[in-house]
Amino acid sequence: MKNWISYLLLLFIPCSIAAAGLHWGTTLVFCTSALAIIPLASWLSTATEEIAVVLGPSWGGLLNATLGNATELIIGIVALKSGLVSIVKASITGSIIGNLLLVMGLSMFLGGLRYKEQTFQPTMARVNASVMNLAVVAILLPTGLNFLTSGITPSILQSLSIAVSIVLIGVYISTLLFSMKTHAYLYDLGISEVEESDDPSTVNLWLWLGVLVIATVFIAIESELLVDTLEEATDRLGLTALFTGVILLPVVGNAAEHATAVTVAMKNKMELSVSVAVGSSMQIALFVGPVLVLLGWFLGQPMDLNFTPFELMAVSVAVLIANSISSDGSSNWLEGTLLLATYLVLGITFYFHPV
Repeated sequence: MKNWISYLLLLFIPCSIAAAGLHWGTTLVFCTSALAIIPLASWLSTATEEIAVVLGPSWGGLLNATLGNATELIIGIVALKSGLVSIVKASITGSIIGNLLLVMGLSMFLGGLRYKEQTFQPTMARVNASVMNLAVVAILLPTGLNFLTSGITPSILQSLSIAVSIVLIGVYISTLLFSMKTHAYLYDLGISEVEESDDPSTVNLWLWLGVLVIATVFIAIESELLVDTLEEATDRLGLTALFTGVILLPVVGNAAEHATAVTVAMKNKMELSVSVAVGSSMQIALFVGPVLVLLGWFLGQPMDLNFTPFELMAVSVAVLIANSISSDGSSNWLEGTLLLATYLVLGITFYFHPV
């Protein structure tokens, strides 16, 4: 059952549409559409989880893995169609950083305040660490090639990025096979909280399919409003496009997953919490980012994996400290504090970044 905050935030859907239709100002449209996306993302996530219960562990897991970051993908596609490639890249960076540092940090901190020490599968943590290291390498190579080699044209970078994206999608499919089939026992605690309490026979499949479709449609509408007003509104608010893409958009798109990860951590289910946080980062790096590269090529809006050096450094720092803290399979409130502090320092730096 959704809490009252989720229902209250739904009021921003008509508010944002009215603000756009009646020309109440780009800043108001931007703020209300961003707030409207938060409950829609939550409903989309809930609908996905309920449908997954009916489909069973295998197909349900695949559905969760595919639609887990649907909100970020929709926002990315809308921004890509509008030619805001730098914003799309920044949101990919921000989603990875936010999940590894903000979400996992909050989970470990709040869970650690209630329980002295919490544990999770160290083998799963090591596998996730290896996958995220690959994601860093995938960003590092195109960026490094462009930075260190003269005569690299945009077409070459795009071709390289398309090839790397295909490889990453292949790796993502391999991780699904690993987690859902060959080594499913490492992920026995399940993907979603709802799986623990719902009986498939009690789930109204058609109701949740309807919710899924309606939430997706309204997320697309609100994303259009958000992207159309993004540049002018953020300029009036004194925010750079980089800060907006790295910090604001990922927080809006990931709000539902943030809440889920923190909630289950406070119930001493840290293994599920880490799975949600790190799994979301992996999906962004191995699936959402590569898909956006391929869609950019298809839509005539070339997008590559050539990130700014600072974005690359930020992702590398996030992956390094997250892997270091999670490698032993245990956590406490101090380790959560370290992750949150790292996120705060990076956020402050992005705020003052002149680009």
